[in-house]
Amino acid sequence: MKDKKRVAIQGVPGANHEIAAREFFRGQQVEIVPCMTFEELFDRVRTEEDLYGIVAIENTIAGSLQSNYTLLKDSGLEVIGEYKLRIRHNLMALKGVKFEDIKEVHTHPMALLQCRAFFKQYPHIRLIEAEDTALSAKEVAEKKLKDVAAVAPELAAEMYGLNILQRSIETNKKNFTRFLVVSERGRFDIDDLLAQNKITRSSIVFSLPQAGEVGSLSKVLTVLAFYGINMTKIQSNPVVGHEWEYIFYVDLSFNNYTRYVQAIDAVRPLTAMLRILGEYELGRQSVED
Repeated sequence: MKDKKRVAIQGVPGANHEIAAREFFRGQQVEIVPCMTFEELFDRVRTEEDLYGIVAIENTIAGSLQSNYTLLKDSGLEVIGEYKLRIRHNLMALKGVKFEDIKEVHTHPMALLQCRAFFKQYPHIRLIEAEDTALSAKEVAEKKLKDVAAVAPELAAEMYGLNILQRSIETNKKNFTRFLVVSERGRFDIDDLLAQNKITRSSIVFSLPQAGEVGSLSKVLTVLAFYGINMTKIQSNPVVGHEWEYIFYVDLSFNNYTRYVQAIDAVRPLTAMLRILGEYELGRQSVED
């Protein structure tokens, strides 16, 4: 067993963040550090020397978590990897409780949204929004709620001793969340991955010098294309206090690290600010059904 990794997650043990963390660090011993908010997660990773963090950044159904982009930029932390987790929502209750006994279901509002078609078949069940999927499962177990079910990952059922009444009740079976793994800048050494030509992804953030200048964004994108850099994601967030000005978060993929560095050097003069949030290996993806 390799050295233990301490990983901060948002939510309680059993959440999808924990599943993604254990998959990313597969083969290593992992100690999960629960955080109630993403703000707490970033603060702890920044201040605790041996702590990594894993953060949901986008979902194939719900889109981007814009607030997490801002937290990432402001934290000064470095992206060292990614993992794409297939999200499975399971209906679970205390052992011995049958489906027909259920009067309420507690879970995160996003999980309720993604399971809407399933619950339309059972209009008598009251749907209650909660802070976290795994936390809902934990409360059902700890409070011994016999007429309440939770929607949560299978790991939560295992951890809190619940019985799964219905598996994978989400409407869209191609529901994935992309997680970024972050650490204090400079802690993660990419030299070995560079030597193996495995650094093929990058996340950057930049702003433009003049919000009203025609074609300023297209110039940046044209330069990236010239150097053979593929832009896989672009996310714009408004700059608070500066009307109609935006900051751009961009994910890049490339096969030639040298050409990528040349592209960044060529793009930088076209921006007011450009920061590399992280350079990392293409992440794995969990298996579909």
